[in-house]
Amino acid sequence: MKETDDIEDYILAHIDTESEYLKKLYRDTCVNLLRPRMASGHLQGRMLKMFVEMIRPHNILEIGTYSGYSALCMAEGLGEEGHLYTFEINDEQEDFTRPWIEGSSYAAKIDFVIGDALILVPKMDITFDMAFIDGDKRYYIEYFDMVMKKLDRGGYIFADNTLWDGHVLISPPQSDKQSWGIKRFNDYIATDSRIEKVILPMRDGLTVIRKL
Repeated sequence: MKETDDIEDYILAHIDTESEYLKKLYRDTCVNLLRPRMASGHLQGRMLKMFVEMIRPHNILEIGTYSGYSALCMAEGLGEEGHLYTFEINDEQEDFTRPWIEGSSYAAKIDFVIGDALILVPKMDITFDMAFIDGDKRYYIEYFDMVMKKLDRGGYIFADNTLWDGHVLISPPQSDKQSWGIKRFNDYIATDSRIEKVILPMRDGLTVIRKL
């Protein structure tokens, strides 16, 4: 919609700018990757950085690195002792993403791991203060359950794409596993008394979850 585009342009003109490095990464993502919309982008990137600065986590877990844009934004907000562990299951993504992460100013704060977070994270002797879930939508419930076991009390989970282009409002075909994964996740956490949660209607939906 034209109005939506105008509002987005207005917002981007009145918030903090992204770095030249992030601008180049986003352009490279759009040119070279098949689904550039998966990258967080300017608005969400600035929001993630600010959330990190507010929460001041020691350890952040990210599930779904993609091009590395969100990882770099969260690392930007970390304090001196903070660290980010980001997992990408698609090994074909590594050749694009690793040079961008390792060439950044925040490389020392980021562990970029190729592999299945559901298998690897439970083996880590680390607890997290914050997690960003942006992986395969079919497994959001599994990601959430796994993260809750590794999350400190009072820690935060941010789950991306939880409005899923409005598909949460309809009954999608049974073959649409991604849409059903998001719908089931939203229903699953809605009744979970261990957490506080709110859905922010920005971009494709961002759910903020706090472990009680």
